[in-house]
Amino acid sequence: MQIKEFAEFTGVSVRTLHYYDEIGLLVPAYVDRVTSYRYYDEHSLLRMQEILFYRELDFSLKSIGEILSSSNYDKSKALREQKHLLILKKERLERLISAIDGAVKGENIMSAFDNSEFEKYKAEAKERWGKTDAYKEHAEKTQHYSKEKWDHLAEGMNDILAEFAVCMKNGEMPDSTQAQNLVKMLQNHITENYYRCSNEILVGLGQMYVADERFKNNIDKHADGTSEFIREAIEVYCRK
Repeated sequence: MQIKEFAEFTGVSVRTLHYYDEIGLLVPAYVDRVTSYRYYDEHSLLRMQEILFYRELDFSLKSIGEILSSSNYDKSKALREQKHLLILKKERLERLISAIDGAVKGENIMSAFDNSEFEKYKAEAKERWGKTDAYKEHAEKTQHYSKEKWDHLAEGMNDILAEFAVCMKNGEMPDSTQAQNLVKMLQNHITENYYRCSNEILVGLGQMYVADERFKNNIDKHADGTSEFIREAIEVYCRK
């Protein structure tokens, strides 16, 4: 199938498929050297199914790429664990639906928001599926972080994103000194608190900020176009 047909068949956009190709997550089966048309086959479809399962479970594109490229990746075992995770997710949604009825009656329904079992199983499964250096470093560095620490780091990241938005609204260009200083601040924040953020990883994050709707929506709440501004600023920074 050509890329447009494959996009319609799988329910993803052509733009997303281009991005997946760029980051090596889903490479076309064949690219015509003359027309540059991308073509996808049955293997591509199976790969996309795996990606969509992980996306449904809220794994980041970076994590999915690490998992699928891991030397110890066992597809059959992964599918069984994905099924269990989906069951846990389904049970939580059912609790939330029931909790709505309880809330109408004035009952305390806070326990319905507990997602700890799902997150715990997800973390354990992720550790088995993809033990990359970055993941190991992230796990080691963050294993003793308290909720207050996580909240503080999230606030710090949000502040950086907000500064990007202000920079953009002030008319600065992605290659301006102010924008480039913010990119450096972003890279340092990730390296100091999570894992070593190389320029290669940083470029991938920038692209993900635009291609992944969840990231894009969260970033653009500061100002429309902020995610694209950050991506361009990162690309300038990493070309130096």
